[in-house]
Amino acid sequence: MSRNSKLISDNLREEIAKELGVYEQVKQDGGWQNVSSQKCGNIVTKAIEIANKSVEK
Repeated sequence: MSRNSKLISDNLREEIAKELGVYEQVKQDGGWQNVSSQKCGNIVTKAIEIANKSVEK
């Protein structure tokens, strides 16, 4: 899979980041480069939970 392919939409990633309190840092820094791996992992975990719920329905 190429690095440019998106597994999660920008809108969903931003929505989850807001929910987890990470988005303010992203806005302040002008990007995702300073977001810790742990916080990024939390975003991925939440996205997986959302995907699993949508599949169950």
